[in-house]
Amino acid sequence: MKNHDELRVSTLRMLLAAVQNKEISLTKKGEGLSDDEFLHVMRSEVKKRTEAAEGFEKGGRAELSEKEKKEAKILEAYLPAELSEEELSDIVKNVIAGQGASSEKDFGVVMKGVMIAVRGRAAGGRATEMVKKCLRDL
Repeated sequence: MKNHDELRVSTLRMLLAAVQNKEISLTKKGEGLSDDEFLHVMRSEVKKRTEAAEGFEKGGRAELSEKEKKEAKILEAYLPAELSEEELSDIVKNVIAGQGASSEKDFGVVMKGVMIAVRGRAAGGRATEMVKKCLRDL
């Protein structure tokens, strides 16, 4: 912050505002967010910036697209490392075995277990695709 990195400062201020808005919306005044809730806010902010960058790119606004991409990269630096495909696959297979899932009809139960197991270390879309793939392969 002291090296006057304006983009980083403004990005972190936007994140702080998003966290405070989430706290207010959950009416947890003074309590703060749980780690899972905080990670959810951070991931949603990264997703917003990624989608905005794509929109600006399609609209021919390369400079704004680049700014949004840089902001997303700054926020991603504060997120825990994503699980690799292999690690995610292992978790999904363990949950399937633990739940006794036998078909794609068990998707909801398996997905719930997987999301608890990954705890913010994998995006929901990636987890969904992996669960579907593993259930199809049964």
